[in-house]
Amino acid sequence: MRILLIRCLLTYIAFLNPVFAILTIEITGGREEGGHPIAIVPFKHIKQKNSTVSISKDLARIISDDLYRSGRFSPMPRHRLPEQPFQSRRIQFRRWQAVEIPHLVIGRITSDLRGEYTVGFELLDVFKRQRIVGFRYTAITQTLRQVAHQISDDIYKALTGERGVFNTLIVYVISRRHEKQTPYHLYIADADGANPRLMLKSREPVLSPSWSPDRRHIAYVTYENIKQEKRMCIYRQEIRTGKRTLLSSEPGLNAAPAWAPDGKRLALTLSKDGNPEIYILTLRDRTLTRFTHHNAIDTEAEWAPDGKSLVFTSDRSGKPHIYRKSVKGGKVQRLTSQGIYNARPRFSPDGRKLALIHSSRSDNGFQIAVLNLKNGQLKVLTKTTADESPSFSPNGGMIIYATGSELAAVSTDGRIHQRLSVNMSEEVREPAWAPFYKYE
Repeated sequence: MRILLIRCLLTYIAFLNPVFAILTIEITGGREEGGHPIAIVPFKHIKQKNSTVSISKDLARIISDDLYRSGRFSPMPRHRLPEQPFQSRRIQFRRWQAVEIPHLVIGRITSDLRGEYTVGFELLDVFKRQRIVGFRYTAITQTLRQVAHQISDDIYKALTGERGVFNTLIVYVISRRHEKQTPYHLYIADADGANPRLMLKSREPVLSPSWSPDRRHIAYVTYENIKQEKRMCIYRQEIRTGKRTLLSSEPGLNAAPAWAPDGKRLALTLSKDGNPEIYILTLRDRTLTRFTHHNAIDTEAEWAPDGKSLVFTSDRSGKPHIYRKSVKGGKVQRLTSQGIYNARPRFSPDGRKLALIHSSRSDNGFQIAVLNLKNGQLKVLTKTTADESPSFSPNGGMIIYATGSELAAVSTDGRIHQRLSVNMSEEVREPAWAPFYKYE
């Protein structure tokens, strides 16, 4: 086994007070024929002598819930487990073969007198009676949940060949009707909705949160009093410290910030010259370069993963559609033609697809669709009528979006659907999925 230290980004923001706007995730359809059978045995807690350390997190339950919510696994209910071993030499494989469980996860947690933990797990092939993968992680109380998510990612990758997204983050905005002074709250949370952290309270709406490529900052739009007038403004906020920096407060629109893959530039929508256009802001010296030049409305820019081009929404054809242009300049290419409305484009991590808001006709509302950039095929993934703000998961397998007063997620093939909701007095909108965290 290898030993890794989980240094989770979320532990950096301990200055924030605990909050309770926890998103609840529900699978609403499309599981893969019940999912792949797997058993997650409760992890054994082994204490040092004289230790009074306890564990408040049920890691096996978190892992089981992660895998179930992916739509690709069907964990065995705990009360049906034929045994609960924590070492591979103690496993009676025939008992697991008899209940037709092909894969088994066991683990143990060792705690020391300082309150630090070592979490070890093994994923085993029951019929071959051998280990597929097994690692050890060190953690403190605040990072045990992230360790569980990391183990879920390890299992998911070992059995599917794809990178998991359980140990990732999302950002979203909640509107609380009962709070008249500061009804708009900006949160970040684990991808499963747990561990919510409050980043900002505002009297005014908070819009278009966007993650920096290194996951250390978010940019977003809100309103401030600038030169004795209320203006849309774009801010950058550091996750670790909460420090906010004003990036743009030009007269008129300051909207739709989007980070370049290098983290050194932002694409913005500004109307300082009288018409909404897309500009590129260089963060080091705050220089602005105008990117589009058209009398139509150009907005909602998104960088290609290679940083060589941007896609954006424009009504230059008479209706909102998606266009693409090289960062070096040149001809603008129209990408969408189906339906009457296509907007808010977001690239898949591999750059091969776009998630967008689509409407086929005026009485059909707005759905989430995916555009294949190679063949131009557009596939509608949802059947609701008020969908907005799509954002790809960092592995490209899911899209999170807002619909009505809650969030939802759908797999890129349209088969797996999830609903993420808070309590009935709150509306949740403007989701964005963070990129993968790069361990140092």
